[in-house]
Amino acid sequence: MSSQLRAAAAMGRRVGPRGLLPSCNLLSSSYPVLRQSHVRVHARRSGTTSRPNTLARGAVPPLFPSRLLARALSGRPLPQGRSAVLNFLYRTAAVVGTGFGFMGALLAAFFIYDSTTYEESSSTLGDCHVSEAALNPRRGGPKNLPIVEALLDDDETEESRQRKTKPHLVILGGGWGSVALLKQLKPGDYHVTVISPNNYFLFTPMLPSATVGTLEMRSLVEPIRRILSRVGGSFLRASAEDVDFSHKLVEVSQTDARGEEVRFYVPYDKLVIAVGSVTNPYGVKGLENCFLLKDINDARMIRNRVMRNLELACLPTTPDDERRRLLSFVVSGGGPTGVEFAAELFDLLNEDLSKRFPRLLRNEISVHLIQSRGHILNTYDETLSRYAEERFARDQVDVLVNSRVKEVHPDRIVFTQRADDGTIVTKELPMGFCLWSTGVSQSELCRRIAAKLGPAAQNNRHALETDAHLRLSGTPMGDVYAIGDCATVQNNVADSVVAFLRGRAFRLGRDPEAVELGFGEWRAVAAEARRRFPQAGAHLRRLDRLFAQFDRDRSGTLDLGELRELLRQIDSQLTSLPATAQRANQQGVYLARKLNRLARAAPGLAANDVRDGDLDDACHPAFAYRHLGSLAYVGNSAVFDLGGGWRAAGGLWAVYAWRSVYFAQSVGVRTRMLMAMDWAKRGLFGRDLMSF
Repeated sequence: MSSQLRAAAAMGRRVGPRGLLPSCNLLSSSYPVLRQSHVRVHARRSGTTSRPNTLARGAVPPLFPSRLLARALSGRPLPQGRSAVLNFLYRTAAVVGTGFGFMGALLAAFFIYDSTTYEESSSTLGDCHVSEAALNPRRGGPKNLPIVEALLDDDETEESRQRKTKPHLVILGGGWGSVALLKQLKPGDYHVTVISPNNYFLFTPMLPSATVGTLEMRSLVEPIRRILSRVGGSFLRASAEDVDFSHKLVEVSQTDARGEEVRFYVPYDKLVIAVGSVTNPYGVKGLENCFLLKDINDARMIRNRVMRNLELACLPTTPDDERRRLLSFVVSGGGPTGVEFAAELFDLLNEDLSKRFPRLLRNEISVHLIQSRGHILNTYDETLSRYAEERFARDQVDVLVNSRVKEVHPDRIVFTQRADDGTIVTKELPMGFCLWSTGVSQSELCRRIAAKLGPAAQNNRHALETDAHLRLSGTPMGDVYAIGDCATVQNNVADSVVAFLRGRAFRLGRDPEAVELGFGEWRAVAAEARRRFPQAGAHLRRLDRLFAQFDRDRSGTLDLGELRELLRQIDSQLTSLPATAQRANQQGVYLARKLNRLARAAPGLAANDVRDGDLDDACHPAFAYRHLGSLAYVGNSAVFDLGGGWRAAGGLWAVYAWRSVYFAQSVGVRTRMLMAMDWAKRGLFGRDLMSF
C-alpha cells in the first residue's frame, strides 16, 4: 500500500487517510514551507545533502510519511520541536497575560468613566423660572391651609411644563406597591407626586439579614428620587394626615428646621394610598420593651442591642445569672419574619461568635421562638413547617408552640402555653432581647379614612376595603385607589351579583324577587361573577354540580333566594389576600397598566363627552392575584412553598436558590451589586461585629 501511495504522490495526485483524492498539485506554491520541511526530512533519512531547490517542481519524495501528509491535509498543526512542558508554560502565560490585559483594560475604562463624572465648572445652570404659586401657595380648603398647586420644579424644562397640565397623580407611601407602580407607569401621562416620610424604598424580605450584619443596611435601600426620575415626578418628604375626598385634597404635615409642625394641602386628580401597615399589638402590655422589624432603623437598633448584650456578657463583673439573661433572645411570632430573624441570629452566634468571643458565651446563649399556633410558618405546607421545626431543634432553637404572650417586662416575658391535655399553664422566661413580630394592623391615616367613610363602606378593622378594581369603597368612582398592606379586596360576590340581577330585572320591567334562572342563565351569571371577581373563579368551575346542589325544590331553576345562598357559600370560601410584598408588587403593576390605558383613552372619552360610568371596568379587567409561592430562610437551609402541591426544602443549594430569587427581585442594579459584595464579604471575612 505504501508503494501505491508513493507512486500516486509522485504523479501529483492527492492522498487522504483513506485513499486517493482528486488529482491536484499536492505541494503547490501555496504550501512552500510545508514542501521544504518534508524535503529536508526525506534528505536526512536518505543520507543525501541535496538542497530542496534541486527537486523538480511539484515532485514529492518517495518516502513522504503518510501520517504527516494526512495531518497536513486535515489542517491540524504539525508536531513541534518544543517539549510538552514548554508548550504548557507558553499557553499558561498567554492565558494569564490575556486575563491581566483584559482586567487592566476594564480598570482603565472605569477610571476614564469615573473622571467624566467630576464637574470642574460651576453647577449653576442659570436663571430658573419658578411659578408664583409654588413660592407663595394660596390658602384654602376646610382648614384654610396652604394648597400646593405647583411645585418648585414644575417650570424647569419644557417637558416639566407639559407634565404640569396632565392629571395630578398623588401616591402616598414609598413601599412595594408604589415602586412597582412607578416602574410600570408610562412617562408623560401624569403629573406624579410621591409623599412619604422616608425618602427611600426598603427591600423588606432581606431585612432580617441586616440585623446581624450578613447584609449592610445601605444594600437594602434605594432612593425614591432615583426611581421617580423615570417618570419625571416630584417627591415630598412628609406624612399624610388626612384626605378630604369632596375637595380632592390630601392634608400633609412635616416638621420644619425650627422643629415646628407645618401642615398644607396637596390637590389630586387621582390618589393612590399605599401607606402600608403597622404591627398589631394584640392588647399585650409592655410592648415598649420589645423591638419591631418594619424599617431600616429597626434593624439598626436590633443590631446595636444584640452586640451590646454580647459585649456586656463578656465583662468579668457580670454575674452568671445576669449573663444568661443577657444572652436569652426571644422572638414572638412564628411567621416568615420571626423565623428568618431567629435563623439569622443563630447563624451569627454559631459562625462568628465562637471565633471572636469567649466560648462560655456560646454555651450560655439561648434562642426562643414563641408561636401562638400549633406550628411555625403555619401558612406554609405542613411538611415544610415540620422541616423548619426539625432544623431549629437540631440547632437548639427552642420553639414554643401553642403559646401566647401576656406581658413583656424589661427583664422577662410572661406567656401562657396550652399543654397536650388542654390545660393552660403560665410561664416566665428571662430575656435580654425580645422581637415582636406578629400580625399587622391599620395605620393611623387608614383609621381616619375608614371612620370618615363610615361602616357602610368600610367595616374591616385591619385594612381599607376596595373593590376588585382596587378602588377605595365609599369614594368617588375612579378617583381613589388603595394597594398593598393597607388595603384588602372585598369578597362580596353575593351582594354584587344580586344587585346586578336586580338592576337588570328593573330594566326589563320584571319583578326582581320573581327572577328564576335556568342553567343557561346561571352560566351567564357565573361568567359575570368570574369577570367581576377573578378570585372566585376557582370556586365556579363545576357549574352543573353547584346548580344541582342549590336547586332545592328540583324545579330546574334557581330563584333569587337559592342564588343568594349559592353565592354566599362562595363568599365564605374566599379568603383575604396575603399582606406580602408579592401581593403589593402585583397590585402596583396592575394599577400602573390600568392608569396607562385610562390615559390613552382619555382623549376619546373627552371627545365623546363620556364622563360617567365604570371607566375602569371598560378599560381594564378586575385585579386577579396570582400566588407565585412563599419561601423562608431557616438557618443554612431554606423552604419553598410554590402552591399546587409544589414544595421543596434543602440545605445550601436551597440557600443559594433563596438568595437568587431575592437577588432577581431587587429593585435596581445598584442594590444587586451591593448585596453580592456583602455576601462575598461575609464568606471571606465573616459578619461585621460592630454597633453604631
